[in-house]
Amino acid sequence: MKNIAVIGSGTMGNGIAHTFAQYGFKVNLIDINTVALEKAIATITKNLDRQVAKGTLTEEQKVQTLTNITSITELDKGVGEADLVVEAATENLALKLKIFKDLDQFAKPEAILASNTSSISITQIAASTNRGDKVIGMHFMNPVPVMKLVEVIRGYATSNETTNLVMEFSKKLEKTPVEVNDYPGFVANRILMPMINEAIYTLYEGVAGVNEIDTVMKLGMAHPMGPLQLADFIGLDVCLAILNVLHDGFGNPKYAPCPLLVNMVMAGKKGVKSGEGFYDYSNGVKEAKVAAKFS
Repeated sequence: MKNIAVIGSGTMGNGIAHTFAQYGFKVNLIDINTVALEKAIATITKNLDRQVAKGTLTEEQKVQTLTNITSITELDKGVGEADLVVEAATENLALKLKIFKDLDQFAKPEAILASNTSSISITQIAASTNRGDKVIGMHFMNPVPVMKLVEVIRGYATSNETTNLVMEFSKKLEKTPVEVNDYPGFVANRILMPMINEAIYTLYEGVAGVNEIDTVMKLGMAHPMGPLQLADFIGLDVCLAILNVLHDGFGNPKYAPCPLLVNMVMAGKKGVKSGEGFYDYSNGVKEAKVAAKFS
């Protein structure tokens, strides 16, 4: 597999494109929004410059990486020659089903179709195609060029051949692939999101403030960042969407999102991406924003 198509040029999409291109693959980065594509290339360039400054990449490797990426706004033109397509669009079921239905039409029959979804059923996504055996989950972690894990999610119809190819392919990116089965939240978010949700409840119920909660988890549990800061980094809207998938999928009240999280997302406070979440990022400095005691 030499030709890759990545659908969606947001944080995950540009990170996935960056990683594939850095390891010598030809990448079509696809997004209907030309401004978003320009922003993605600028982000990739900035991140490559950081790697060059750290000495982990040469200037020549940076130039070649950028040369390996082609920005495209039309899906049919972008996926026709791809051996592997990685969808990294918004975490929205209807949108993903539409994309995969179109991919089944435009991608060559032997192409593997992967989703970077962090919680949505691969089995359900695969059912929108006529190639369920070639549909799989490739859940990269953010930031993609840095994080080593790829959670490889096997749907009900995913073949052994497809799974083995994707596992080996991930290793070529110097990632560590871990195979998991297709249940809500898979492994990473089934464990992570209840922890984040409980941290939000701890704030909501006035047990402690933002800084205090994050400091306890960083110093007491050796987490590199606290759960509230991590939630801001992931995106509070994404956290809410994943918790809703878990709640709907298992029907267990322990996955019900905290009312504070719901209200913050409705108010447009989505974390780093909106400039404000549990912390305020508007002045380029992370400062605790949300006070304790809400009930």
